[in-house]
Amino acid sequence: MRLLRIPGLIVLVLLTGFAFLWGGLALRYQLPFSLPAIVGSVIVWTVIGLVTLWLEVTGRVRRALIVLVPVVVALLFWWNTITPSLNRIWADDVAQTVTGTLSGNHVTLANIRNFEWRSPTDYTPRWEVRSYDLENLDSVDVFLSYWSSPAIAHTLVSFGFSDGNHVVFSAEIRKERHEQFSEIGGFFKEFELAMIAADERDIIRLRTNIRKEDVYRYRINLTPEMRQALFLSYLDTGNRLSREAQFYNTVTANCTTVIFDMIRAITPDLPVDYRIILSGYLPGYLYDLGAIDRSKPLGEVIQAASINQRAMDADMADDFSARIRTDN
Repeated sequence: MRLLRIPGLIVLVLLTGFAFLWGGLALRYQLPFSLPAIVGSVIVWTVIGLVTLWLEVTGRVRRALIVLVPVVVALLFWWNTITPSLNRIWADDVAQTVTGTLSGNHVTLANIRNFEWRSPTDYTPRWEVRSYDLENLDSVDVFLSYWSSPAIAHTLVSFGFSDGNHVVFSAEIRKERHEQFSEIGGFFKEFELAMIAADERDIIRLRTNIRKEDVYRYRINLTPEMRQALFLSYLDTGNRLSREAQFYNTVTANCTTVIFDMIRAITPDLPVDYRIILSGYLPGYLYDLGAIDRSKPLGEVIQAASINQRAMDADMADDFSARIRTDN
């Protein structure tokens, strides 16, 4: 019987350790206190966790549970009181989110971002209203922007029209003015989720020319009906997020999973794959599905997809969108 208790004790210790680790991070990212008060709270939480673990490993499980259960229940109750908001002092680049209306085949989008970027902190903000005819929607491109790890990329989707216009949709964290992106914070309700629509000369040039990220463009093979359905999914998502705040999550509600959920609503048989989470490897997933060019090996397709040099050469040119697609 004692031998049988050992696996149960190991599981309890592991779960307790996870609960206190998760709780400490939750306190770190969500307590509305000054930094010294947050540090003090996390220290107290850590001490409680160590005492609980000590009681468990010394065989006093009942006493450990008397400590563990109330504090975890209290933590979860507090955690569920933290709700997303539409009303904060947002950073300028996410101060507005896209909304739209549909009349027949004509879509009017409000709050399209068209900033003139001179540096990451020096820019002229512009938010515009633009209209599109879905009958003229003739292309969908996925842009992947890498800034650190090859496993992680920001995913943007651009819709092209026969008149040469393009509009890019990007599911992004909605930062407050004092906030910076944090992968860990993204697990702990630090950011809301925003749907941004933007001109390519804003949102793509920002990443290639201003932030110096590595950006790749892939033309997606979709039927006209699927292109229109995906565009309307973005319209619906943008309208919903403008009415109902939602938290961003680093894994479950990010720039790539939002797209995957919309496409899967159109094509339910789309397979789940680890490359949806590790979005830097998304080209391989799209290649395997036949969603991008398969006339060449994947490595050559990725190499040809790089647009940085063309974007640097185009810079602020009016035909930026056409020039980043030259020989591609």
